[in-house]
Amino acid sequence: MSGSATQAVYELLRANLLAGLYRPEEKLKISELGAAFAVSTGAIREALARLTAEGLVTALPQRGFRVAPVSAADLRDLTDMRIEIETKCLRRAIENGDIGWETAVVAAHHRMAATPIAAADGSFSPAWTIAHGEFHAALAQACGSVWMMRVRDLLFVHNERYLDLARKTDRGNRDVAREHRELMEAALARDAERAVTIMTAHLAKTRDTIEAALLAAAAMTEAR
Repeated sequence: MSGSATQAVYELLRANLLAGLYRPEEKLKISELGAAFAVSTGAIREALARLTAEGLVTALPQRGFRVAPVSAADLRDLTDMRIEIETKCLRRAIENGDIGWETAVVAAHHRMAATPIAAADGSFSPAWTIAHGEFHAALAQACGSVWMMRVRDLLFVHNERYLDLARKTDRGNRDVAREHRELMEAALARDAERAVTIMTAHLAKTRDTIEAALLAAAAMTEAR
């Protein structure tokens, strides 16, 4: 199989994982995935190895591959680190960003605002998920540090695995569009303190919503 085809398998598996199409800790059977994607088992193994290195999949000796687990404790730790890194990137971007950065932020926000947030099943629409990721990346882009952006992108990806729970449990009690708009406005006004305050609250609200869903699911499982 060509390298480009192997890359395509990796990207599809990764997108499916982030979209929640595989349950946490679900076994990923190489033969079944190979048949489903019409590729060799070697290509599947290579893709799963890459996803293991990213922490999206776990590999257990003699037990194969499984989707990485989720937990309230992991979510809290992840969010703490996201707040730490996102706010540092945001401060530096506000300080360093030029007119090109401002234009990119406005354009990314416009795309996100113009994209329907919900899919037919009540989850986030794939198009909005992409636009949302591009908006947050645009805000951080002018931070001036390749390594900070790499860490920031890794944390954002892992948060994607939890994000859909926020939509399914929020029940319309949150004005995410307003939060994003205010975040953009504070950044463009070069008001770093306000932007950081909004970003911190934005990420914390998502954590709280998802954590409540995780704890409720765990309680239901224990009651069975």
